[in-house]
Amino acid sequence: MKKISDNKKGSKGFYAALGISAVMVGSACYFAYDQGERLTEDFTAKKIQEESEAAVDRRVDDLPKGTSPAYRVTAPNVTSAPKPAATAPPVVTLPAEAIMIDPAEPVVEEVPEDAEPAGVTKMENVKPPLAEMGDVIGIFSGGELVKNPTTGSWQTHNGADIAAEVGAEVYAVSNGEIMEVTNDPVWGVTVELDHHNGYVSRYCGLSSGLSVQAGDMLVSGDIIGTVGDTADIESALSPHLHIEILHNGNYIDPMSEINK
Repeated sequence: MKKISDNKKGSKGFYAALGISAVMVGSACYFAYDQGERLTEDFTAKKIQEESEAAVDRRVDDLPKGTSPAYRVTAPNVTSAPKPAATAPPVVTLPAEAIMIDPAEPVVEEVPEDAEPAGVTKMENVKPPLAEMGDVIGIFSGGELVKNPTTGSWQTHNGADIAAEVGAEVYAVSNGEIMEVTNDPVWGVTVELDHHNGYVSRYCGLSSGLSVQAGDMLVSGDIIGTVGDTADIESALSPHLHIEILHNGNYIDPMSEINK
């Protein structure tokens, strides 16, 4: 009986030792596995850190063509849209006459002294009415009243009296058409010449027997007639030609046109 009991005790001890061994082996395996996992994680993290640090200074060899091999990877390469090239505004060349002038500065144009005012016409190809121009013995009064030596009355003198011998030829002072030939009771034989540019000339006190008539076209220097003594209103004066010139219906000084 004693022997069987001992055997039982021995079996129990064996199994107990076996169980303890199994537990220890399992614990050792678990510890080894756990340490291995930790080592793997530490190693992986360290490896990643080393590779990241190395990537900062590592030269990139697999760049696309046209890229400098010295390019270092320091940050993600962000490519922005290219900016349009600045285009210079077109250069516009203005003609000299179109150049702007400072409005603060008055523009003064030089006008020649002999220039006619804008819109004013002038007689064409003017020639003197006499071959030999004598003195002016009766001046144009310009609308003012002057005393008439013949009548003694005060009146306007709308022409100029040029001293000349009776029979001296009288010439057209400019191109024109004879509009009227009359024997006026005051001014004697009178010829009116229309120059078709606003100017009209009159020749008074002529001799009778003229060779021209209304409608004749004359040019400067053509003979109209001769000096006479038919103007009774100026019979107290020495022989002369009384000549009048109108511009747009207004009397002007004949000498101002003849002497141009």
